[in-house]
Amino acid sequence: MAGQKGFTYLGLLFAIALMGLLLASAGQVWKVAAQREREEELLFIGQQFSTALASYRAATPGESKQWPRRLEDLVEDRRGPLPLRHLRKVYFDPFTGDREWGLIKVGEGIAGVYSLAQGRPLKQANFPPGLGLGKADSYREWRFTAAGGAGEATQ
Repeated sequence: MAGQKGFTYLGLLFAIALMGLLLASAGQVWKVAAQREREEELLFIGQQFSTALASYRAATPGESKQWPRRLEDLVEDRRGPLPLRHLRKVYFDPFTGDREWGLIKVGEGIAGVYSLAQGRPLKQANFPPGLGLGKADSYREWRFTAAGGAGEATQ
């Protein structure tokens, strides 16, 4: 009996170490799953902005088509006799948690948006059609523009 002291203690330490490793790997899996979910949300929001920008430009009265000067103009377009809603709300960026977006400008108007997040995207291919997104080193390179909306990025 005297030679068996401490084996239970060692077994308990081993079990605790094993549980720690399992929890660490589960945490990593959860982190990747959460990042993928935020990426999907960013893609959805980007498509909403793209559609709203195209709708705003198409709804411009007259021959000279305009881009909105502020993102809030997409929520309530008062250029005509009745206000139009091209976008339900100005969405929060799922990575920064802020309503501030990088803006792609054409003159004074906004032709597109992008996230201000610094991280590297997990998703590098198989994007929904029409987005024109490819391999990117950061979420800032995921540009969401209306059709024909090209310009220089400003903040």
